[in-house]
Amino acid sequence: MRREGDAESLRVAEHEELTYPRGAEDELIALPRDDGRLPLVLVLGGTGYVGGRLIPRLLAAGYRVRVLVRSRERILAMSWAHKVEICGGDASEALSLRRACIGVDTLYYLVHSMTAGKDFAATDRAIAQAVATAAADASIRRIIYLGGLHPKNTKLSAHLDSRVEVAKILLDSSVPTIVLQAGVIIGSGSASFEMVRHLTEVLPYMPAPKWVRNFIQPIAIRGVLYYLLAAARIIEALNREFDIGGPDVLRYGQMMNAYALEAGLPQRHIAALPVLTPRLASHWVGLVTPVPRQIARPLVESLQNDCVMSEHDIDQWISPPPPGLTNYRAAVRFALGRIAVDGIETSWVDTRVPRAPSDPLPSDPVWAGRKVFTDDRSLETSATQEALWQVISQIGGAQGWYSAQTLWSLRGILDRALGGVGLARGRRTSSQVRAGDAIDVWRVELALRS
Repeated sequence: MRREGDAESLRVAEHEELTYPRGAEDELIALPRDDGRLPLVLVLGGTGYVGGRLIPRLLAAGYRVRVLVRSRERILAMSWAHKVEICGGDASEALSLRRACIGVDTLYYLVHSMTAGKDFAATDRAIAQAVATAAADASIRRIIYLGGLHPKNTKLSAHLDSRVEVAKILLDSSVPTIVLQAGVIIGSGSASFEMVRHLTEVLPYMPAPKWVRNFIQPIAIRGVLYYLLAAARIIEALNREFDIGGPDVLRYGQMMNAYALEAGLPQRHIAALPVLTPRLASHWVGLVTPVPRQIARPLVESLQNDCVMSEHDIDQWISPPPPGLTNYRAAVRFALGRIAVDGIETSWVDTRVPRAPSDPLPSDPVWAGRKVFTDDRSLETSATQEALWQVISQIGGAQGWYSAQTLWSLRGILDRALGGVGLARGRRTSSQVRAGDAIDVWRVELALRS
């Protein structure tokens, strides 16, 4: 029996379901402020792939957490939603940012316009400038930004170049900023991992772009989370970039064959073709994997150069995690293990395209900006409520659709032909459903068991 008031054991027990780092480790727990209160952190991008995994670990570490989100429904679907302060708004709106930044000690900047169309760089720039201004006005102690690992003094892809510009805007502000530059992130549900996974599983013989010969320094998602958590504990007012990466430097083709080994597949045969442009390669990736070309293209473009750490200065400020940095094959093994038990915390399929100027603002009525058509059907059944919910919650993905499967398949093919995701996007898990989840071409707006 746990002693009443034993806050430490309670905090640890509440987050035992998290995988390493849980946040409750001694080297990651929050350091109290001078007034004795626990620090308040603001997370921008809390419903994204990294943010959705970081927040429960921040809570386990003892931080007070505030999240700025456009969709309260997506946060409310999370198991930790009742433990965070939800601030409705948009990171591009000055008023929303000013309100969200009040009293904040550390701001996590985890947003980027990966699929925001041709104007993504302008969108990224505007958000970065707005965040820098709001953070300075609120006297925030530190900004922590997750950027992209890139070679120096080399022409970069448009998306990587935008990441570099965002970092510069934040570093040039009056708020001390730590920029953690990560390359390919390997974890269950990450777009980079899903691209490697599906390319390897689908194509035993593969004509591939020449970038499969480039060197990559992947990092496990647990390593990224460790550095994000540890960066908040640095006392000094650092203002600089740090490269972060795992212990392995591999060619992309080697990453695919290492995945094959962990998945029990035969070695893949890869032929690098010099004529496959990033645009064509993104279409190719979009055809053979569930990653749509709008997301595949920036991933492909970022692989045009070697993506390896140029310095290890982070070790002077943050000691490597006690278990050691996870190597690539172990990261793949962990990811496959999470997938096997339906234990994916967050996934790239749950990432939404950043809103366009024509989209409704959080302050608008719920019906603003779109017309909603409702199709209600009813059928009497003798099945129990529990049995019905189990069937409903498994629809789509690998299970498929329970009627007219051929027509659903045709629907998916047409969607892919028009640039959509088709039915290959699948689901976050095969047995659970929550608001904000993607199910093939659909998005869950509301999930009620009764």
